Amino acid sequence: MSEPFSVRVTVRGYETDTQGHVNQAVYLNYGEHARWALLQAAGITQTGLVSRGVGPVALETTIRYRRELLAGDEIDVSCAFSWEGGRTFRIEQTVRKADGTVAAEISAVGGLLDLKTRKLVAAPDEHFKELASDPALFGL
Repeated sequence: MSEPFSVRVTVRGYETDTQGHVNQAVYLNYGEHARWALLQAAGITQTGLVSRGVGPVALETTIRYRRELLAGDEIDVSCAFSWEGGRTFRIEQTVRKADGTVAAEISAVGGLLDLKTRKLVAAPDEHFKELASDPALFGL
């Protein structure tokens, strides 16, 4: 199996709290940034999703904090989708420092929302296959 998709981010000073480490809520932004970067790399745009009448939604997110991140740290945020059938999918992400130290693990459940009916679509993997120029980035 190939390595999961990953994007490099530099921790910015304004993302830190009074202890000098990254504020816990910022990890959600790092995960979201990596997910949208994967979509873009696979050839899926927000405009393309909206024109198809669907949009990704987060249904559940869990973050495990392992090591602190400080302003200036270079991190890699991975993103791997898994398809279990039905209306949802899982996204596993790891936030690693440049030296390989795991700073956090993000596990999420998502779906694709039909923008008219406001309900999850069946078989979201099929929508991703049709929209993507490189569905292999989603493990499809």
